[in-house]
Amino acid sequence: MNLDFHYYATYCAAYLAGWPHEESCAISYSAALVDYCTKAFLHGIGAPVEAATTQQQVEMLDAGSDLLSLQDITRIWASFHFLPGDLHAEKAHSGRRYLQKYRLVCGPDGELAAATVELAKGRGLQAAGVAMHVLADTWSHRYFAGTPSLVINNITDYFYELVPEGEGFAPRKVVFTHNPALQDDPDRSRYNACVYQAYENSIMNLGHGRAGHLPDYSWIRYKYLPAWGEYREILKDNPSDYMHAFRQMVYALRYLRGELESFETGRYDTERVDPLAGEITEIIEKRRLDAGGDWKALGEKLSGDWKALGEKLSGEEIPDYTPEKYQKEYLAAAAEEKDGTFLGGFILAALAQKSMVTGHIFRSSNLLAGFSVDFREKGFRGIRAYRRLVEMLKQQEDKS
Repeated sequence: MNLDFHYYATYCAAYLAGWPHEESCAISYSAALVDYCTKAFLHGIGAPVEAATTQQQVEMLDAGSDLLSLQDITRIWASFHFLPGDLHAEKAHSGRRYLQKYRLVCGPDGELAAATVELAKGRGLQAAGVAMHVLADTWSHRYFAGTPSLVINNITDYFYELVPEGEGFAPRKVVFTHNPALQDDPDRSRYNACVYQAYENSIMNLGHGRAGHLPDYSWIRYKYLPAWGEYREILKDNPSDYMHAFRQMVYALRYLRGELESFETGRYDTERVDPLAGEITEIIEKRRLDAGGDWKALGEKLSGDWKALGEKLSGEEIPDYTPEKYQKEYLAAAAEEKDGTFLGGFILAALAQKSMVTGHIFRSSNLLAGFSVDFREKGFRGIRAYRRLVEMLKQQEDKS
């Protein structure tokens, strides 16, 4: 999804769920930060790089294709952007190696989606924001996997945008170009995408790279032939998926605020969203290029519509998003105080989410995201940066 949705739409969802303005800002800021918290960002503030929630293009291009590098890539992208929909999915006539990748295909309303929301319960505003980013992306990134794989993420030349025409839609063939200097052209259905690479584990075959930014455009509908589906036609209706995502976020945030006793997949808030459904649908279906990329470069491309809706709901001004906002606080804090800063809380939330997802993948007999050890049973064994997470969890258990 795009910055507009992860930041401003998340604010709208949080406020509708009953969170006050300042807390809604903190949740939405954390949701947006997931797309900018790279190893370079963390290294620049002296924070553990293991908490990275995304990768810069230069980091990805420099990444190796060895087993450890592929596992590192998968831990990041499967944990935060392509949450697996069913780690135990079956598929006829499939070998073990193929099934491991197939089971990482992203989808909404899965076991890990529920685990993500449950993990954020009672763990602060940053954890709620991280969970909302992950939850939203299960809808926009569905049908793609957060691991480099040609046999899963590839598409064919059969790719059609369904353009509104009269009371229905007309198919228009999509032309994919491979020049990042060119801007997407929705008027002619010309979009940038990763170039085809026959090597199975090429970084070009990560996530929805072969389909470009299309999954991140809220207004688009398209049909195509995914590799994981034996190249049979599948329809992706982003306006419907984005509305489902927004309703689910409001429902999840009501649960995280303590208003609801439980969170269940397949449930979406209609009580508070439907009075605004017409306005939200208009925002979602407005054709514009505002997906992904450097927040500074986006500039005027941000629609302002989600922001205006949020400010109308709360009567408060929503501050512009800047990744640097909390850096000075973190840098100025003493070592023993860093976990208590805003970024410290985000880092702990990121480590917890990555650890949880990696653990589930590992326990499903899938090694694509690496090994995971249950510290409660076997003590701490692993990356040093996770020790602070272990200590925090033990403190929480002692208090309870």
